[in-house]
Amino acid sequence: MELKKAIQSTFWSASILALGLIPASTSAQNNTSYWQQHVDYKMEVDMNVEDYNYTGKQELVYTNNSPDTLNQVFYHLYFNAFQPGSEMDVRSLTIKDPDRRVMDRISKLEPDEIGFLKVNTLTQDGTPLTYEVAGTVLEVSLAKAIAPGESTTFNMDFNGQVPVQIRRSGRNNAEGVALSMTQWYPKLAEYDFEGWHADPYIAREFHGVWGDFDVKISIDSEYTVGGTGYLQNTEIGHGYEEPDQKVEKAKKGKHTWHFVAPNVHDFTWAADPDYIHDKLTASDGTVLHFFYKDNKDIIENWKNLQPKTAELLAFYNENVGPYPYDQYSVIQGGDGGMEYAMCTLITGERSFGSLVGVTAHEMAHTWFQFLLASNEAKHEWMDEGFTSYISDEAMNVVMDEKKPNPQAGNYASYFRLATSGIEQPQTTYADRYEMNAAYGASAYSKGAVFLAQLGYIIGKENLDKTIKTYFDEFKFKHPTPNDVKRVAEKVSGMQLDWYLVDWTQTTNTIDYAIKNVEEVDGKTQVTLERKGLMPMPIDFYVNVKNGDNAEGMNESYYIPLRMMRAEKPNPFPNMERTQLPDWPWAYPTYTFTIDKPLSEINAMTIDAQQLMADIDRTNNSWNQPAE
Repeated sequence: MELKKAIQSTFWSASILALGLIPASTSAQNNTSYWQQHVDYKMEVDMNVEDYNYTGKQELVYTNNSPDTLNQVFYHLYFNAFQPGSEMDVRSLTIKDPDRRVMDRISKLEPDEIGFLKVNTLTQDGTPLTYEVAGTVLEVSLAKAIAPGESTTFNMDFNGQVPVQIRRSGRNNAEGVALSMTQWYPKLAEYDFEGWHADPYIAREFHGVWGDFDVKISIDSEYTVGGTGYLQNTEIGHGYEEPDQKVEKAKKGKHTWHFVAPNVHDFTWAADPDYIHDKLTASDGTVLHFFYKDNKDIIENWKNLQPKTAELLAFYNENVGPYPYDQYSVIQGGDGGMEYAMCTLITGERSFGSLVGVTAHEMAHTWFQFLLASNEAKHEWMDEGFTSYISDEAMNVVMDEKKPNPQAGNYASYFRLATSGIEQPQTTYADRYEMNAAYGASAYSKGAVFLAQLGYIIGKENLDKTIKTYFDEFKFKHPTPNDVKRVAEKVSGMQLDWYLVDWTQTTNTIDYAIKNVEEVDGKTQVTLERKGLMPMPIDFYVNVKNGDNAEGMNESYYIPLRMMRAEKPNPFPNMERTQLPDWPWAYPTYTFTIDKPLSEINAMTIDAQQLMADIDRTNNSWNQPAE
């Protein structure tokens, strides 16, 4: 627990930093010192479980750590998306391949089934403000501009209606969970070096301001509540009490649940009268909470999930960085799987393998997007792709899958995308993809391959170090793609701008081929061809005859890409490697000589490990013709 205390100390320090009390030292997103805004929420909400309406009060202290004077602010009103005619509704009706969970369901909602968030009053430091609702965004004109370094307090009365479960949020999901309360409150939009991020809620994910949350939820006493934050009144029972603490059965009426969450950028909760609530303390001291329906068909899987979740936590702690909070919750709810602050909501009526798999993915999001809080609306591949990469690695270990390459599925999915004709650059706004299929393969699979292939370029040990360094330098911040690239450059000593640009800002593809093999003066001359526009360094493997050993022995040749300005370590130190001169990208072919007659060579292969995302591997090998 000493490590845990040290980590907690660092994120309380991060809160002090966010308040501007000490200068920031990390230079990240632009050419000025890094800064980020800070917000503290105090909210009280009263839920009516009969009609799913709720009232709320919100006190929000906003600190402007930017160098800019702010004359307006924006809030997200996410529940307004669940109304006929909303942007989410129309987009689902007009996109070629709508999400099967949404389809035309929003268009058919009745008034008592829709979602909404209504702001009744809003003041700034006691002065009433003027504001306008524009779909899922509240546009607010300030009574007084917020100067750099200043704080201001907004007070709001609001009310909402929980929509029928359709996408992420809602009531009475397909598995009978009463309330999945995600994106349920008026949430201040993020302002950073790029300006305001007041994006409408159409289909994709989120970007939020770091801060502290103090939330009180009043709800019928038979309901159990789980989610973000630490419960302050554990005497409420429902599985939160200590083993030696006796709690009387809840009487009719309402309980008020009081949660506090330090240094997070969202707050989520779920509630159901039939939740089973289990706890397990992981090896690092983190208390894992599990909330799932009292359904005999799923109980065994959910019990078995618990030690696997502890193993997943240990894997991420070791391979990314230490989880900094005291608890994490896995909660049955929602419409699939979605990550939130200190918790995830997942559907729970699954096979055991699927249950572990979705938990592995959503839990990994705690590191990639929650703690490394990239902007999901603009750089979706940074959270979905990196999460897919590390969760596939984790599943290979925790579930003993014994896959030679845990990323093989992501490569295959990327190849389908790259040859489909529907690919768009990864710099495309998450909501601007022409097809959901293109978004999914680009964000998840191509994003995962970005990391796996980076390991091919800089070496696996350097990739592992890059991931840990990236976490260490940018946790509790808002990193950008350039930050990932710069960390990898510093770790590896390579120049990698070409990789970031080609892979994420274009749809250029990789395609290298063995163009010609011939014997010249008793030696083997090999000509390689770059057929795709995207450059790569080349690992070239040769299997040579070795006396009576019919299978021969392997040798490797390494052709650095000139614009990398450096070379990676030999991935197989026990295999002899010959480093050849650099290959300049503009040259379409590259010829080199192997100091052996062709008759002594069994086979030759470009990238035998298949870590380079070459879209046509049929031309990557040469084999000695059969006699």
